[in-house]
Amino acid sequence: MPLRYDAGEVITAMVTPFNSSREIDYNKAENLARYLSSNGSDAILVAGTTGEGPTLTHEEEIELLSTVRRAVAGKTRVIMNAGSNSTETAMRTAKLAEKEDVDALLSVVPYYNKPNQKGMYEHFAAIAKSTKLPIILYNIPSRTGVNMAPETVAKLAKDYQNIVAVKQSFGDMDAVTEMKILCPEDFAIYSGDDSLTLPMMSLGARGVISVASHIFGNEVKSMIRNYKSGELYAAVNMHKKLYPAFRKLFMAPNPIPVKAALAHKGIIEDYVRRPLVELGEGEKEELFKVLDSIKND
Repeated sequence: MPLRYDAGEVITAMVTPFNSSREIDYNKAENLARYLSSNGSDAILVAGTTGEGPTLTHEEEIELLSTVRRAVAGKTRVIMNAGSNSTETAMRTAKLAEKEDVDALLSVVPYYNKPNQKGMYEHFAAIAKSTKLPIILYNIPSRTGVNMAPETVAKLAKDYQNIVAVKQSFGDMDAVTEMKILCPEDFAIYSGDDSLTLPMMSLGARGVISVASHIFGNEVKSMIRNYKSGELYAAVNMHKKLYPAFRKLFMAPNPIPVKAALAHKGIIEDYVRRPLVELGEGEKEELFKVLDSIKND
């Protein structure tokens, strides 16, 4: 059965490049978007957590979105992070994103407020009613403090046709199984953790919203394609090969390590906004040793 909306198999949660003054470097953002588009990414997510969205102004988000859309026009889908712990703010952002002609929205479970399941349902129902854009739910209990139950995901998917997928950043395989049982067949599940991509795909996930695809986009794509074509041995071998990178890219709060890795490749400069801080030289050496060994393998 066709999906109600297909964002592809590899969605890269793109970092936001900064210069030494920690202002957005839009030229490097354009170059990075093109690089990702040519190296395995089916879609690019703008201004998410990996893009340091919590530190961006609204004006920066819109300019960054416009920059990425121009860079990959006609080649790669562009998804906008439009989540908030305020339902009204999330609705307003969804409406503004719709005017910017994005392909879809990502919307996180409300953080800090810690709503119950009914509150989560009402939050996402209001957002779905406010826009015609496809919405990908984002469940990440480690950041929000609460877990959206499979039953809540399924009810939203059944009640709102424009709620099209969920990004599940939680290593509970039983929950993935329950979602596959309860949700409509045309509703997609994406792994929100690179290391869980293959395990989740074995239960029917569509693909991954990835950080590692900044560095190993073609390899992540190959792993997914091999799995789907029945080349299980090749898929597992790629997973095993990339696993050390999946872990090292989270040796510090995301996106600190992946920005260091991109700077190591000469694609962006290695700057993050406070309260994040860059890796120390010893940490960088440790990271690059792992990444380079994989690339040279």
